Amino acid sequence: MADRFFPNVMPRFVTEDIQEEDKVTDEDSLMKLLSMPYTSLSKQVQRSGLDLKETIVMETWGLGGQVAHDFTLYSGNLGTALLLYKSYQVSSNENDLFLCLEIVKACDSASRASRDVTFICGRAGVCALGAVAAKHVNDEALQSYYLSQLGEIKLLRNHPDELLYGRSGFLWACLFLNKHLGQGTVPDTTIRAVANEIIKNGRALAKKGGSPLMYEWYGERYWGAAHGLAGIMNVLLDVELKPDEFEDVKGTLKYMINNCFPSGNYSTSEEDRKRDVLVHWCHGAPGIALTLVKAVKIM
Repeated sequence: MADRFFPNVMPRFVTEDIQEEDKVTDEDSLMKLLSMPYTSLSKQVQRSGLDLKETIVMETWGLGGQVAHDFTLYSGNLGTALLLYKSYQVSSNENDLFLCLEIVKACDSASRASRDVTFICGRAGVCALGAVAAKHVNDEALQSYYLSQLGEIKLLRNHPDELLYGRSGFLWACLFLNKHLGQGTVPDTTIRAVANEIIKNGRALAKKGGSPLMYEWYGERYWGAAHGLAGIMNVLLDVELKPDEFEDVKGTLKYMINNCFPSGNYSTSEEDRKRDVLVHWCHGAPGIALTLVKAVKIM
C-alpha cells in the first residue's frame, strides 16, 4: 500500500501566526508556510507558481521544438497552454496569453484527426481554450473559427459518460466556454441534451445499486474523477439541474461519503470496495475531494 502514495505526516489543523511575515526563506518548513497568515501565504504560493510556470513552459514547449507531439490537456501541450492562460489571469502578462494561443494553434493542427471529444483528452478542449484565448486578444475571426469547430464535434450513442473520454468531458468544454465567453455561447439546448443523457444513463445503471446515479467504464463502476462518479458529479454541479436531478447528484455524493474508508480515502469502484490502495486524482480521495469542495459551495 505504501508504494502507491506518499504518507501525509502533517497535522489535521494548523493555526495562523498572529504576526504576518512577508518574507519566506528556503529554510522555512512546510509547517512554517502553513502557519503563515493567508495573505502572506497566498503571495508566496503565487510567486512560486509563476516561477514554476516558466520552467514548465521551457520543458514542455521550448525544449520540445515547439511542436505539439501530444495535443491533450491531460498529458500534453494543451495543459501548458491552459497554465499560461491561468497565469495571464493572475498576472495580466500578455506574453503568456500570446504564447498560450500559439500553443493552442499547434494543438489545433495536431488534433484535427482525433475522434476524442472531451475537454481533457479531446478536440473540444482545444476549441474551447482557443476560443477563450482568441477573445482576450480581440481576434473575432479566430474565436468564431474555434466555436464553429466545436460545433462540428458530434457525440455518438456509444460514447461513455465519464470525464476523460465521454459526455461529461464534452460538457465540461461547453461549460468552460459559457463561463468565460458568456452564457448562451453554447446554447442551453445543447447543455441540457448532454446533461439529460448523462442523468438518464446514471439512473438506469443505479437500479443495480444503492447510489441514485451510477456509471460504467469498460464494465467497471468507478468512483474516481477520471472515469467515475466524482468526475461526472463535478461537471453536473455546474449545470442548472431540475430539482429531482439535483437531489440525485446530492444523494450520489452522500452515498460516496457514507462509504468512505476509515483512512479518509475512497474506493476505486463498486467492484473494488475493500482495497484502500489508490490515492490520486484518477482514483481515490484527491479527485473526490475536489468534487466535494465544489459541492459545499453549491449545496
